[in-house]
Amino acid sequence: MTQVNVHEAKTQLSALIARVLDGEQITIARAGKPVVDLIPHERTTIVYGLLKDEPLPDPALFDGIDPEIQEMFYGPDWAEEPAQ
Repeated sequence: MTQVNVHEAKTQLSALIARVLDGEQITIARAGKPVVDLIPHERTTIVYGLLKDEPLPDPALFDGIDPEIQEMFYGPDWAEEPAQ
């Protein structure tokens, strides 16, 4: 494991990153005391459609649009036809 001071890390950051990507362990120290370890970023994969194989909810359970809620969002004239 390699330890470098903050000043050296600032001036040689690109080289240190390349060394870490090659598998080396590097620690950045301040006044001789380790404060940060450089590690490669681990990519996480996001899985979309986690419940894609689950059945859809029963449509009979849905009561439809609540007129009071619609009025709160769209105002008292939400159900009227637009003027032409």
